[in-house]
Amino acid sequence: MEIINTLGRRKTSVARIYLSPGSGKITVNKREFAEYFPSEISRIVINQPFVTTKTLGTYDVKVNVSGGGSTGQAEAIRLAISRALCEISPENRPPLKVEGYLTRDPRMVERKKYGRRKARRRFQFSKR
Repeated sequence: MEIINTLGRRKTSVARIYLSPGSGKITVNKREFAEYFPSEISRIVINQPFVTTKTLGTYDVKVNVSGGGSTGQAEAIRLAISRALCEISPENRPPLKVEGYLTRDPRMVERKKYGRRKARRRFQFSKR
C-alpha cells in the first residue's frame, strides 16, 4: 500500500498529512506528537478518527500544519485523517460521517467593519 496524502482545513489552519501503514507514530512539523500538542484534549481530538474506525496504532501519520491556533490545527488534522481513512477503505466512511468528522467547519472570523471597534462591537455611546 502506498502513502496517502490529504488536506484538512479549519478556520485559518491548513493541515497536509501523509498516512502510511505502520505502528501508529504521529509526527507534527517534524516534532513528536505529544511535544507539539501538550494539551490532552487536542491529542484526543486528533485520535478520534482512528478510535471511531478501530484502526488506532495501525498507521503512521506525518503532518505539516500551519496557521491558526492549537485547537484549529488539531481539528484540521482530524479532518485530514478522516479523509485519508475514507480513501483507504470505503467502509470507514459511514461511522466517520455519523460522528461529523468529514464535515469542513465553515465558521471563520468575521472581518472588522469601519465605524466599529470590532466586527459587531460599537464604540461606546454617550449622549453628551
